[in-house]
Amino acid sequence: MPTPPGQPPALRTAAFFDVDNTIIRGASSFHLARALHQREFFSTGDLVRFAAHQARYLLLGESRRQIDRIRSRALSLIAGRSVAEITSIGEEVYDTVLSLRIYPGTQRLLDEHIAAGHDVWLVSATPVEIGDLIARRLGATGALGTVAEHEDGFYTGRLVGDLMHGRAKAAAVSALAERDGIDLEASYAYGDSLNDVAMMDEVGHPCPINPDARLRRHAQDVGWPIREFRGRRRRVTRSSVRTASWAGAVWAGALVLRSVRRAVDRRFARL
Repeated sequence: MPTPPGQPPALRTAAFFDVDNTIIRGASSFHLARALHQREFFSTGDLVRFAAHQARYLLLGESRRQIDRIRSRALSLIAGRSVAEITSIGEEVYDTVLSLRIYPGTQRLLDEHIAAGHDVWLVSATPVEIGDLIARRLGATGALGTVAEHEDGFYTGRLVGDLMHGRAKAAAVSALAERDGIDLEASYAYGDSLNDVAMMDEVGHPCPINPDARLRRHAQDVGWPIREFRGRRRRVTRSSVRTASWAGAVWAGALVLRSVRRAVDRRFARL
C-alpha cells in the first residue's frame, strides 16, 4: 500500500543472522579453505593451521586475536586470485558441504521472517562474496561481510574497512538501517557467541541461537530468549569436544604425513 502524500515512508522490519554455528554448523571458512587447498591455493601446513583453528573454535569459541591472524593469512593467500574463481569455488562448497550443515530449526526461523515480509540479512566475518552466495541460496535479502579489496576483478590481499566482527557488525547493521529505513526496535538479531552481542544490542528482539557458554550466561543475565537447534548435541560434553579436537588433529597429521610421503616418493622416482 503506497504511503499517503506528506507522510514519511513506513519503516521496515529486519532479521539479522550470524552464519557460523547460527545457520551453519561449524566454521564455513574452514570448508572453503579445504576446497582451496585441494586446488593448491596454499600448502598443507596452511590447512593444518585452519584445522587447528576449527578445533579450537569448537572447543573454546573464537577470539579477536585469532581471527585477525587467520584473516591476515587468508588475505595473503588469495592475493592475485580472481573474484570469479573464489566465488565459483564457494558455490561448489555450499552445494556439496554447507547446504548439508544448515540447522533445520534456523532454516525454519529464517523462512518465517521471509514469509512475514521482513528483510533478512546475514552478518558474518566471511568474505562478502561468500556471504552473498549463502544469502541467495537461502532466499535472504543480502549479506554484510568482510570486504577484501579487489582491482579489475582480482584480489589485492588488502582489506576494505574492518573485519565484520564484534562492534563492526553493530556498526554495519546501524548503517544499513539508516540507509534502508529499518526500524531496529522492531527488528531481530540472532548469533551464537559474545562476539554477536553488540549486533544483538542494536535491535529490539535479540535472541541467541546455539549459544556458547559465555553468551548463554549473558542471555540469562539480561533475560534474552534462547533458541537451541543442536538437538542431542546441544550440550557438548568434555569427552565429545576432546574427541572432536583429537579427530581434527589426527586428520591434519594424516594430511602432513601424506604430503611428506608423496614428496619422498617423487624424490626417489627421480633417482
